[in-house]
Amino acid sequence: MKLWGGRFETGVNEQANDFHSSLAFDKRLYKQDIKGSMAHAEMLGKQGIIPKEDATAICASLAEILADIESGALQIQDAEDIHSFMEAELTARIGKTGGRLHTGRSRNDQVALDMRMYVKDEIDEIKALLFRFLQKHLDTARDHVNTIMPSFTHLQKAQPITLAHHIMAYLQMFRRDYERLEDCRKRVDIMPLGSGALAATVYPIDREFVRERLGFSAISENSLDAVSDRDFCIELVAALSIIMTHLSRFCEEIIIWASEEFSFVTVSDAYSTGSSIMPQKKNPDMAELIRGKTGRVYGNLMGLLTMMKSLPLAYNKDMQEDKEAVFNAIDTTKICLAVFTGMFEELKFNKERMYTSACGGYTNATDAADWLVKKGVTFREAHEIIGKLVLYAIGEKKPLGELSLGEFKKISELFDETIYPAISAQVCVNARNIAGGPAESAVNAAIANAEKYLEGLKNA
Repeated sequence: MKLWGGRFETGVNEQANDFHSSLAFDKRLYKQDIKGSMAHAEMLGKQGIIPKEDATAICASLAEILADIESGALQIQDAEDIHSFMEAELTARIGKTGGRLHTGRSRNDQVALDMRMYVKDEIDEIKALLFRFLQKHLDTARDHVNTIMPSFTHLQKAQPITLAHHIMAYLQMFRRDYERLEDCRKRVDIMPLGSGALAATVYPIDREFVRERLGFSAISENSLDAVSDRDFCIELVAALSIIMTHLSRFCEEIIIWASEEFSFVTVSDAYSTGSSIMPQKKNPDMAELIRGKTGRVYGNLMGLLTMMKSLPLAYNKDMQEDKEAVFNAIDTTKICLAVFTGMFEELKFNKERMYTSACGGYTNATDAADWLVKKGVTFREAHEIIGKLVLYAIGEKKPLGELSLGEFKKISELFDETIYPAISAQVCVNARNIAGGPAESAVNAAIANAEKYLEGLKNA
């Protein structure tokens, strides 16, 4: 019997019923549904809306149902959705008393409550994954403050930096991701129960009591809004999409770095696969999969936005589509974070190869121009002189540091022997000793700041 069956003369078409049912995916909300129902029942008893003994019986039976589901003794099946299943199971166990649970409540505010509780729980889990991820970044950065490598723009060599500086760039991105989740959680943390189908309820319910029992920070201020929007879902999946963007970018670099042409890193066998036909292959498939799964999370975000864009107030059945998108985005992001963290922890960095690469490709050209500026040349003039010097060096197939002083002077008489130490990779890096720069002292300061930040999160 459907919860709403009294209005209908005939049953729902079997195919339409299957199409309409959400139990296959919303059954994962069983904990939140039971917890929310227990708080609601307790409140109904406290307010005298239902007999206190009925409220006690309902809560006790719901606790038993939860235990049976957790132990595997009870299978969630044969219902329209998780809410219908719970009410049917409750009524089967305690009779008509179970039918009192839905007093002063609609499935509309019930599902909104379940989703907010679920999203809060999942945000906390993702934050924990990100925290571990940030710690691994910091550990690796500490080990590579003096590991020189080339930086790139347009995937062309730019200037020498350190691996620590490169890693700390991603740490900043993922730190912002963590903060976005914290900020998103504030807007999720609103208790909608009591909004009814859309116009609240005539019963003298105590919403603040339920809010406190369920650990929400506030109650919703408009019943229409509370049941008919899913912007908190959209905001979460948008935040997850940005996390996946950052993961995908880093994966792309690892894929490139692991190629023979770069040989900056070796990916652990534990996070690689081979070829069915080419026995020499070792492929960075985990990084490629994370990069590929990023599109899945983007798709979930676009699905949610498209679902909501034309819905009039209040609830519409379209909104049932929120769950699969949110669940999939959460599941995908969590496994990608976990796999990337493990893969990153086991990366082996080829310091010598990175250093050799940093010394090639004329990455010290800017420093040569800066040397001329210190001699009194305008930067625009220095830029032109060094451009000609690089063109000459390319023709001679030599790096700048291997040109003779005479060759330097062919381009400009301003050059003297002090140009050579000024354009060494180490000097190029450590001369950029400003806050946020790649010099050893600047990176160490950034690491210290990150340590302080993570320590604050741990103690929060």
